[in-house]
Amino acid sequence: MKVLLVGGGGREHAIAWAVSKSPRCEKLYAAPGNAGIAELAECVDISVMDAESLVSFAKEKGVDFCIVAPDDPLAAGVADAFLDAGIKTFGPRKNAAIIEASKAFSKDLMKKYDIPCAASETFDDADKALEYLKTLDAPYVIKADGLALGKGVLICNTLREAEDGIKEIMIDKKFGDAGDKVVIEEFMTGREVSVLCFSDGKTILPMTSAQDHKRAGDGDTGLNTGGMGTFSPSPFYTEEIAKFCEENVYKRTISAMASEGREFKGVLFCGLMLTEKGPKVLEFNARFGDPEAQVVIPRMKNDMLDVMEACVDGTLDKIDLEFDDGAAVCVMLASEGYPVSYKKGYEITGLDKFNEKEGYFAFHSGTKFAFKSATDGEPEKKVVVTNGGRVLGVTALGSTLLEARANAYKATEWVDFENKYMRNDIGKAIDDDK
Repeated sequence: MKVLLVGGGGREHAIAWAVSKSPRCEKLYAAPGNAGIAELAECVDISVMDAESLVSFAKEKGVDFCIVAPDDPLAAGVADAFLDAGIKTFGPRKNAAIIEASKAFSKDLMKKYDIPCAASETFDDADKALEYLKTLDAPYVIKADGLALGKGVLICNTLREAEDGIKEIMIDKKFGDAGDKVVIEEFMTGREVSVLCFSDGKTILPMTSAQDHKRAGDGDTGLNTGGMGTFSPSPFYTEEIAKFCEENVYKRTISAMASEGREFKGVLFCGLMLTEKGPKVLEFNARFGDPEAQVVIPRMKNDMLDVMEACVDGTLDKIDLEFDDGAAVCVMLASEGYPVSYKKGYEITGLDKFNEKEGYFAFHSGTKFAFKSATDGEPEKKVVVTNGGRVLGVTALGSTLLEARANAYKATEWVDFENKYMRNDIGKAIDDDK
C-alpha cells in the first residue's frame, strides 16, 4: 500500500513512525514532512493547505491511502478533496472537523445532547461580551471560536485581564478570524486528562489516556503553547471515570455528530476536566493531539494502518485496540522565546543517541535540513537545524511513569542546540501524588 501523510510536525513524525512499521506500507510519502520524517518517508514540498496539488500528487504516485493529520487542513476540507477524488482517506470531512474548528459549534452540540461540559455563553459582539463578564466571578475563561494553534484560550484572574482578553481577541484580532466569536465559560478545577478515540462514525474506541502541559513555564506559568510535554497513562483516569466517559462523552458525541448529519471518521480528541462533580469536556479536537500522539502512539500494539483503514471502512468494531502496560513521557525541547518570538536555524546534535528498541524517541516538531559549510578541512555536510518554536519531542518509555519520566529527562541531555529551552516539571504531578 502506498501512503501519503499530510503534515510536518511531531504528531506526524509519530504517525509516520507507526505507519512505516506496518508490513502493509509499501511506500510512505509525507507533505511537507520534516528532517525526522525524512528518515521514514519521501518528503515532498507541498503545503498542507494546497488540496489541489496534494490530490494531483496522490494520483500521480498511485497513492492508495491518505492521512490528513493537522487541524487546519481538516477544517479547510483537504480530507474531502481526497475522498471526493476516490482516494481512501483517514481524517474527518470538513463538516465533522467543525467540532474543533468552531468552539461555539461544539458547545452548542454538548448542550443539545447533554454531554457534560462547563456552563458557557457565545458572543459575536465585543460590547455584549464585556457586559456579560461583569455578571461573573473570577477567574474567567475566554476562548476564541476558531483555530488558534492551541493558543486561543485565555484564563484571566481579574476582570481587567478578562476585558483586555476580549479586546485582544475580538477587536485587535490577535488570532485573526478565529476571534470573530468568543466563548466565555465557567472556570473548572480538577485534573486535566486527554483521551484520544478512534471512530468510524458508529463505533468509537478510546486509546490510552494522556496528560498535557500547555503553559510555557515551570509550575504552569507563562503563556499557553501548543504543548510543552505530556505523559501517558494518567494515573487520575480511573476505570470508573473511563466507563462514565465512554457512555456519556465518547459514544454520545459520535452519536450526536451522526444525528446532525456530520458523520465523524478519524480521531476524536477529548480534553477532559476531572471535577468534583464528575468529568466534563474542556474541548474537542478532530485529530491526534500534539504532543499527546508522541506518548500514546509508541504504546499502541496494533498495526496503525489496520486501525485507520477500519475507521474509513466502518469496520472498527472488528478491531481489538491494545496498548502496552508501561508508560511514556514526552518533554518538548523548544526554542527560547517560544511562543512569542525566537530564532531558528541552529544545528541540532545528539540525535544519533536515540534508540527506539531501548524505548527512546526524538520526534521532530520543527526541524529541517541545512548544509554546514566546510571548515578546517572538514567537507560540507548536511545537518539538522531548528525550524520552529517547538523543536523536538523527546519521548521515553518505562515500566512506570516515574521510570519513563526519569528516562525522558535523561534523554534531553543528549540533545543540544543553541537557545534550547524546556520545562523541568513535565509529569511532576506523578511525584506529587506518590
